[in-house]
Amino acid sequence: MNFTLYLTIKFESVSCYSYGVKQLIIFGLSDFADIAYEYFTHDSDFEVVAFTVNEDYLTNNFHLSLPVIPFESIENYFKCEEMYIFVAIVYGNLNKVREEKLLTAKAKGLLPASYLSSRAFIWKNVELGEHNFIFEDNVIQPYVTIGNNNVIWSSNHIGHHSKIGNSNFLASEIGMSGWVTLEDNCFIGTGTTISNGVSIGSNTWVSEGSIISRQVQKKSFIASKPSEVFELELDRLEMKLRKKSSDRLKN
Repeated sequence: MNFTLYLTIKFESVSCYSYGVKQLIIFGLSDFADIAYEYFTHDSDFEVVAFTVNEDYLTNNFHLSLPVIPFESIENYFKCEEMYIFVAIVYGNLNKVREEKLLTAKAKGLLPASYLSSRAFIWKNVELGEHNFIFEDNVIQPYVTIGNNNVIWSSNHIGHHSKIGNSNFLASEIGMSGWVTLEDNCFIGTGTTISNGVSIGSNTWVSEGSIISRQVQKKSFIASKPSEVFELELDRLEMKLRKKSSDRLKN
């Protein structure tokens, strides 16, 4: 079947039998796009009906058994009055790539979609903007404010009264204390600890495992010290372990 004809039949049928369902297009074909498809499909009230990429990156007409539409002409393929989009791009150029694609999608009339995991703890008075993706096992405490276009990966703690701006990417296992301010277009690496009341300026990269205990200016790069790697000497290691075990028994 001709691909354009397939799309016409596909979306005419969708508009007929999916009344009341929020239909979603995912921008991207990356690992994040695949993950977003799984979560939106199985843990949200959205129905994913297509993927989209810029025409230069369109190498296949289908992905995960769904059509892939050229983004430049996406508005020509759909008859639904309200179509949602999620831009599944991670932290390229400090999230500005995702930000720019979202703005273009909104200019085309597409509505920004958010995903909030059913397994995340988000207190009832948390203020959330649009086009956020919040994974499972996050704890977001009372009076937190989260802006637009943020990705918060799994297993983070966002402390009370903290403010997260727009277009940030938070990796996993981040401990953010209360009253923290994270401005716009930042990346926070896995295992970072941020002390109470700290502010982190826009366009900042925080490497994994960092400990932030004072104010961070805009356009900062925070490097954490990587663990040292030595050749394993098994005999010496076993001697140390036996000594530690013996010392514990003495105490």
